[in-house]
Amino acid sequence: MAVGGFAVDGPVIVLYGKITVSVVITCVVAASSGLIFGYDIGISGGVTTMMPFLHKFFPSVLRKAAGAKTNIYCMYDSQVLTAFTSSLYIAGLASSLVASRLTAVLGRRNIMVLGGCTFLAGAAINGGAANIAMLILGRILLGFGVGFTNQATPVYLSEVAPPKWRGAFNTGFQFFIGIGVVAANCINFGTAKHSWGWRVSLGLAMVPAAIMTIGALLISDTPSSLVERGKVEQARNSLVKVRGRDTDVETELNELIKSSEVAKTANQEPFVTIFERQYRPHLVMSTAIPFFQQVTGINIIAFYAPVLFQSVGFGSDSSLIAAIILGLVNLASILVSTAVVDRCGRRFLFLIGGIQMFICQVGVAIVLAVTTGVSGTKHISKGYAILVLTLMCIYAAGFGWSWGPLSWLIPSEIFPMKIRPTGQSISVAVNFGTTFILSQTFLTMLCHFKYATFLFYAGWIAAMTTFVALFLPETKGIPLDSMYAVWERHWFWRQFVKPQNPNS
Repeated sequence: MAVGGFAVDGPVIVLYGKITVSVVITCVVAASSGLIFGYDIGISGGVTTMMPFLHKFFPSVLRKAAGAKTNIYCMYDSQVLTAFTSSLYIAGLASSLVASRLTAVLGRRNIMVLGGCTFLAGAAINGGAANIAMLILGRILLGFGVGFTNQATPVYLSEVAPPKWRGAFNTGFQFFIGIGVVAANCINFGTAKHSWGWRVSLGLAMVPAAIMTIGALLISDTPSSLVERGKVEQARNSLVKVRGRDTDVETELNELIKSSEVAKTANQEPFVTIFERQYRPHLVMSTAIPFFQQVTGINIIAFYAPVLFQSVGFGSDSSLIAAIILGLVNLASILVSTAVVDRCGRRFLFLIGGIQMFICQVGVAIVLAVTTGVSGTKHISKGYAILVLTLMCIYAAGFGWSWGPLSWLIPSEIFPMKIRPTGQSISVAVNFGTTFILSQTFLTMLCHFKYATFLFYAGWIAAMTTFVALFLPETKGIPLDSMYAVWERHWFWRQFVKPQNPNS
């Protein structure tokens, strides 16, 4: 079997490739957990451009923006303002690590429910916030919510989906993140004119939280999770439900039981096991992939899209419309990824998307340098502002069919059962940790680096594209319990992993 550019001659067991109505419904409901993360990404940037919100909580930003000689890159440089956005990610980091143990004990689905309930409470507090302390407390609860769901959902999707179409089903999580971003931007546009608009925008986060929580309550846990917790009969019923009643599920069930027995025999702390030499490739990927996803700059651009577009020449309303356009482009490109990820493979999309994003980031930097000057004090014309938006849209499309969905997919599919929750927790924690640092520093970086901020991200995109070309093997179509084969045959990683037989 071909794995990227390398042949895998070992015995890879290919099973259960059928798509059923039940597995589609289950995966769509589970993927809807991405709504809360996407809504938060989209709502934060828009709310921070609303005058009533800034007047109540961040009046210093308004005073700076009113300055006659304001540098366009420095209008919104406020550490308190960025603390509002980025406090969520420290909470998410902590909860994602805790979620590793909780998913092993309670199951993937129950952690999704817990995340939805926590997020709902945070949204209620934010909507009714009377001071910055309430605002930050609400953000922290939102962080706990997305930490739990972002840890559990990608693993859930990879474990339930048929191996042949695992990539397509897993991209559903990123698709719902995209829907959340677009919905949030539309709501911001509708509420921006009202003095109470920011409360509606923040409070309406309860809606996606309620939708995904109710949905999670209606689906069963994954067969892998049920076997892991000793509920073999429930696992059999779950397999019959998602694979179809006319499918023999015993072979797949036996593979899950064997994997679970191996994990229990080892009887070692997963956070210790994952640092063993044989899991070095897994550990590197689970940290490098989410880190690289964030240093593409996409979440920062999503957070601050309205602020960014307002800074480069769009008016308040126009900047929100520009952010909506950006979100719609990203959403459409995720559908492209869904259609081709299991046909063309993960590596192909990573490489094409990386080249595309690199060109666009360099293009934005050149346009801003030429039009606003090195100091950033010149006014950018409407035509050039539209050119920046166009480049941003092409950039968002590249991200949408590559680093967006695939950064959730790869870590969720490469680990053996015994360390899968731990590996996903580390991946999400790295994602949140990197996002926190970048969101806390982006506006300051924009103020000091000016147009070179985009060259900074372009450099990282060049590095990550090279990394993928050299070190990421192809994983499309390979069952989770046979994934060891891609590492055994890889030119670099084979020196770390121990040869296994398919039943180990």
